[in-house]
Amino acid sequence: MPGPEPAEFEGFSPDAFQFLVDLALNNDRSWFQPRKADFERLWKRPLEALCGALGAELADRSLTLSADPDRSPFRIYRDVRFSADKSPYKTAVSASFPWTGPGGGVGAYLHLEPGACYVGGGMWHPAPARLAAWRAMIVGDRQRVHACLDDPGFRATFGSVNGDALKRAPTGFAADDPDIELLRLKDITFGRRLSDAEAGSRDLPRTLAATFVPAVPVLELLALLPGDG
Repeated sequence: MPGPEPAEFEGFSPDAFQFLVDLALNNDRSWFQPRKADFERLWKRPLEALCGALGAELADRSLTLSADPDRSPFRIYRDVRFSADKSPYKTAVSASFPWTGPGGGVGAYLHLEPGACYVGGGMWHPAPARLAAWRAMIVGDRQRVHACLDDPGFRATFGSVNGDALKRAPTGFAADDPDIELLRLKDITFGRRLSDAEAGSRDLPRTLAATFVPAVPVLELLALLPGDG
């Protein structure tokens, strides 16, 4: 028998964002457990519906990213095993949309937090071999790198790539290299802010898909770098 029809995405309500405000002030199990059904109603099920709707939008645009209601959403529970902060819950809701084209190790990301919503993507914490390949490409094929990073659509949407960076030039590279800011990066990420109104809108799947369009050339550039992870 066919499964149930996926729920239609109707947006995230103001009550949903207020729930996260309240959770940040009451981050403990005694507060959350009696309100778990509220979390599922306000966030879990709508986020799954968003991922389903976004998956259809990505397919319509032939974008090589995946949005899956079961796999894309991150859990609300924090892994506190190695953290000094033992707060059990995240105070933001998020989802990832992995690259499905050739290569891998990159993707897009959505972060939903009151007053701090954003959408972006890139290559986060790459393995040393991939980071070395990125730096080698910067100095060995600058035209290719800048054709993606300086694309007007990418610039207008995201500005520049960013991420954690070394304080100095990496070993083997000149401190006065014209692309030293790119060479110093340890993560290669990008993003743009979303207002709470944008993030809560029922048009969010279309907004996200349209936002990802100018990101695809940069994601492809990163995805094809040699090395695992």
